[in-house]
Amino acid sequence: MAQNEKITINDIARRTGLSKGTVDRVLHNRGEVSRKSYARVMEAIQELGYEPNVFASLLAKGKKHLIAILLPAHEPGTFWDLAVSGIALTTDSVTSASLETKLFEYDQYDIDSFRTASAAVLEAAPSGVVLAPMFQEATQAVTEQFQARGIPYCFIDSRPESNGYLAYFGMPLHKSGYLCADQLTRGQDISSVLIIRVRRDRYQQSDPTVNRRAGFLDYMLEHSPECKIDNVFIDPNDPAGIDQVLESYFTGHPDVHHIVMFNSRIHLVVPFLRRHPDPGRRVVGFDNLKANMEALRDGTVSVLICQRPEEQVRLAIEALAEHAILGKIPPRKDHFMHMDILTRYNVEDY
Repeated sequence: MAQNEKITINDIARRTGLSKGTVDRVLHNRGEVSRKSYARVMEAIQELGYEPNVFASLLAKGKKHLIAILLPAHEPGTFWDLAVSGIALTTDSVTSASLETKLFEYDQYDIDSFRTASAAVLEAAPSGVVLAPMFQEATQAVTEQFQARGIPYCFIDSRPESNGYLAYFGMPLHKSGYLCADQLTRGQDISSVLIIRVRRDRYQQSDPTVNRRAGFLDYMLEHSPECKIDNVFIDPNDPAGIDQVLESYFTGHPDVHHIVMFNSRIHLVVPFLRRHPDPGRRVVGFDNLKANMEALRDGTVSVLICQRPEEQVRLAIEALAEHAILGKIPPRKDHFMHMDILTRYNVEDY
């Protein structure tokens, strides 16, 4: 085709073998199109030299693109506070093209709160959604609505078994549990482990660490099949109750020296552990919260496995922005973050 000849949708349709309607939906981000069709159209417009015109026409329209961010409400210094800081890290090259972000928060212990926040996101009719799934059935319900309305979405932190998402940014969850077990046991065949879990929603539908826990248990079954594994549940809003739960457990199990939590809240049990020192104890938790890092420095916590939640949010926003503005699809669906292993010997450099 001559260099100055105007390239049309018909040209792209002929090159790809797709209908003009499908090409139009790709170029103008209108409705649901398969990943394969997207890829064929984007390849054709690059070959035909049409891509710069696509970008220019989309940006010239001045359309406002809203990226909705659906995350748990949080206090300063918590895991989700770190995640939200990623909004401000989004690069200027993406956000300069009439892009806005809006945070929608929900109570991670209340499924009705999640449903209310999800409804608000749908009402806002965003160009894309970043969400952290907590409630499996409710998450499936709202993502089905996203798909029906042609709204792409990205998961961060954890990912349900689903194929409709644009991309996932977070740890490989099963592997992170496997790694956790290796760090806890140091490859030794140990006799007992205490898993400390957070008591969550009243309907018991919220369990974001289930896949991480599965990876941990798989490792233990392979390497310490005779190990006795106990679980206790704590209320994160009841420090006195946490002490009572742990006091009761360790009174009856004085020989348990290996402790693990699969979320970011190992700091909740640190006050008890400091008051009851045990030179043979080994404790593994997740995430570089300030309180966790302090416990790592003083040796109360042995290892933290960290995942940079702010980067997860930033990358998810940028993927959705490029999809909304330029029609780009991420090169892969699952973008697994590095699993950083911190000890008291490298924590100062993190």
